[in-house]
Amino acid sequence: MGTGRLLSQASMPLLRVSDGVPRAGIAIIAMLVLAGLDLVGALLARRWAHGGSLLWFGAGVACFALLFWVYGSSLRYADLIPVTFGWIVALQVGLMLIDSVRSAGGIATGRWIAAVAIVILEGYLLFSSDTG
Repeated sequence: MGTGRLLSQASMPLLRVSDGVPRAGIAIIAMLVLAGLDLVGALLARRWAHGGSLLWFGAGVACFALLFWVYGSSLRYADLIPVTFGWIVALQVGLMLIDSVRSAGGIATGRWIAAVAIVILEGYLLFSSDTG
């Protein structure tokens, strides 16, 4: 049996959700989970970069593998563009909120306005493109 055939037969089951759950709800939950996994993976990568421990490396690889699995599973229920866009937005807002908690003074209004403008422009670029 060839390697190509063996690899094509290997299968990792996708996450399944009951038919009663609205697809929009699934997409929103997926966006938030993806943003959370992305943030945790980034923090693990930072720990690995500063300490070089194989424990942090393995945890980061596992986190991003889980992220990939959730992302692929979410595409069964929602379109690529909204899920990806929502993931980016949730991650950006989460990072800004974390930064505001870390800095005692909070985040300047101008930075929030810039973030909102970027999200609106990204949304325009993604949702206005001709896909076929």
